Amino acid sequence: MKTDIASLSFDELSAFVAEMGLPKFRAGQIYRNISRGILDFNEMTDLSLDLRKKLDESAQLPVLNIKKKLVDSDGTVKYLFELYDGALIEAVVMNYKHGNSVCISSQVGCRMACAFCASSLHGLQRSLTAGEMYCQVALLNKLHGVSSIVIMGIGEPLDNYDNLLRFLRNLKDERGMNMSHRHVSVSTCGLVPKILELANEKLQITLSISLHAPDNETRSKIMPVNKSYDVAKLISACKEYIRIAGRRISFEYTLIKGINDSDKHAETLARLLKGMLCHVNLINVNYVEERGLQPTSPERVKRFGEILTSRGINTTLRRSLGKEINAACGQLRQTALKEN
Repeated sequence: MKTDIASLSFDELSAFVAEMGLPKFRAGQIYRNISRGILDFNEMTDLSLDLRKKLDESAQLPVLNIKKKLVDSDGTVKYLFELYDGALIEAVVMNYKHGNSVCISSQVGCRMACAFCASSLHGLQRSLTAGEMYCQVALLNKLHGVSSIVIMGIGEPLDNYDNLLRFLRNLKDERGMNMSHRHVSVSTCGLVPKILELANEKLQITLSISLHAPDNETRSKIMPVNKSYDVAKLISACKEYIRIAGRRISFEYTLIKGINDSDKHAETLARLLKGMLCHVNLINVNYVEERGLQPTSPERVKRFGEILTSRGINTTLRRSLGKEINAACGQLRQTALKEN
């Protein structure tokens, strides 16, 4: 078996290089090449041809073949990547005033089965390695330049916890991409044990909780995870996360016509979050053909936000980007499934 060196920490790569009988500085060269999105040993031209051949015999890099590139009229770009085993994932580049934000995938598919999301169509195929996550960022940084990262693409990041942590640690290493965790958001549908585990890491990331309903009856209808970790358990875990990590939590709330968008839902949500160090991102549901859920009206969106704001809840209506190319929140995986 070849070693997946893109998933290794710098120290682990240094040990691997030493075992090959190579000088220590080679680890720095290889690490920098990977961090620059160079995913072929033959393209690492600062290494000798003999060394490149030697690496190819004992090591491997993630395969991220660009199978399709889609560009929305709003400037959003979506990439369909083919992995070494033929599996397909999607990643998105979004342009903001502060720079480019990339949304990467953490799994091929998803097992969480949220009713508004395309990621779980056809279930979970496999989780991505730390290197496959890292190299999505490295490659997109090479192509576009990246200022921030959201791990909200295909998959549930905390369902791939160990690889996620390894990826985050490698991302921050100053000898590689040197990306501050303050520019990273990690999304979860609410895996309570992993939220508590993550709290103890005390990372400077932004944790985004996909809440989408303030009560168990509504949330269980659209998010099966609520049957294992209900609203009370989730909010308790979030409060503990804030206490331990000292970081504000972002709550994502997708508004779905006739399901979770009433004044009563807004008022219940405001009471639920009162006093918490948090922010609410309102998202009008993006259409997924297989799901058939409809967005609420602009008037209702405005009213929902006004209720939260009037109750002292910091609230933003998130702008949907990339809808023309199925790259908006909840739409990722549709292009991949159509290609299969």
